Amino acid sequence: MAAPAYTPLEDRPLKDTICLFDVDGTLTPARLDASPEILDLLQALRKKCSIGFVGGSDLIKQEEQLGKPAGVPVTTLFDYCFAENGLTAYKLGEALPSNSFIKWIGEDKYKELANFVLHYVADLDIPVKRGTFIEFRNGMVNISPVGRNASTKERNDFEAYDKEAKVREKFVAVLKEKFGHLGLTFSIGGQISFDVFPTGWDKTYCLSHLENEAKKPNGITYNKIHFFGDKTFKGGNDYEIFSDERTIGHTVKGPEETIQILKELFDL
Repeated sequence: MAAPAYTPLEDRPLKDTICLFDVDGTLTPARLDASPEILDLLQALRKKCSIGFVGGSDLIKQEEQLGKPAGVPVTTLFDYCFAENGLTAYKLGEALPSNSFIKWIGEDKYKELANFVLHYVADLDIPVKRGTFIEFRNGMVNISPVGRNASTKERNDFEAYDKEAKVREKFVAVLKEKFGHLGLTFSIGGQISFDVFPTGWDKTYCLSHLENEAKKPNGITYNKIHFFGDKTFKGGNDYEIFSDERTIGHTVKGPEETIQILKELFDL
């Protein structure tokens, strides 16, 4: 597939509107590929207004889930790509300024956090443990008690177990007590993990890019920012942007509901 052609942002019928999407559980089933149906619908929506994704994962994972199924780079499918909550960001394929967690926290404090997490995981009694319990990203640390190497079945099993046992909830409570003074936020998302990042570096971080764009010559001011996410409850990693006064929030249970709402809202 060739990279999709698109109308310049300022020439779209709803030029002051942008739709931002969480990835896992919103555009795709958790950690799986986007369907042809949702990819087609996004391109139809792109003819009307600006579109972007806001994911906690790095760009490589979004490339796998969104770009690879379409057969083109993910940065050509969306007007705005906000990986790691916008700490890595692209507009129309061009990189925007980035930031880094390690620069912010410093090596010593990070090492203290990592050591504590690994000791805690070692002492956890849960049905299955795989590997990659800490994934270091540009803008955050992702912590998984079961390990990010778990298979799809193991992820589903852990998610069901965690609903009863509250493994992640208890883990986060301990970390808040021990490291809360560092100005960190702990956010449960996806099926198997939670994110740790500087307070304010949640998904609302991406909105600062849109505000900066508006200040540029011929920049667009987005008066309507729709956000679609599945973890919009308090403590979920979509909560902050969903409840932000600058956005119009939509809670979805999966890609099918995202499709349904988009068709209704934008007459697609």
